Amino acid sequence: MTRPPAERISIEGPAGAIEVAIDAPAEVRGIALVGHPHPLFGGTADNKVAYTMARTFRDLHYVALRPSFRGVGETEGDHDEGEGETDDMHAVLDYARARWGRLPFVLAGFSFGSNVQARLGRRLTEAGAPPQRLVMVGTAAGTVTGLRHYDTPPVPADTIVIHGEKDTTVPLANVLDWARPQQLPVIVVPGADHFFHSRLHLIRDIITRAWRH
Repeated sequence: MTRPPAERISIEGPAGAIEVAIDAPAEVRGIALVGHPHPLFGGTADNKVAYTMARTFRDLHYVALRPSFRGVGETEGDHDEGEGETDDMHAVLDYARARWGRLPFVLAGFSFGSNVQARLGRRLTEAGAPPQRLVMVGTAAGTVTGLRHYDTPPVPADTIVIHGEKDTTVPLANVLDWARPQQLPVIVVPGADHFFHSRLHLIRDIITRAWRH
């Protein structure tokens, strides 16, 4: 069966328009926000990992929204090191809950997007409105390629953290150092690089199993 293409919309955010791709199931039971990789290094909402996560959640009956970060596609504003991007993601969540109701929601992100989602998750939890769950793939933590540094905040104990054994952009050791004080398990995909070439199906399978058990 041919799936319909993603709906493309523009909503108003703190710094102007936010372009959002939406993958909606026939029956919506929840909302999933998906954050893409670093916009200054070619990251877009059509990145294969972000796309895979969105389609996986759609098949689990979540409406999946993939906003483009500032300066990407039709989204206005300038890159803001994750601060403004967190505000924008919050605006997308507000839009989604106004459109589909106050359903359970998931924050999912890849690389830079995972850092944004961890920030938003902390903000929402402190406000008394925590997400149902976080899913973080290729988590940006510690000092990574290009000497960028990420102080990714702690996340809930049931967060799904997936990382590639052979990731040279964010070394696995960085993520283990971040996870260790939290006693947070990390799912390591043997042989996988940062972009999970030839292993995208494993991301889908890990998420699907977590939701169905």
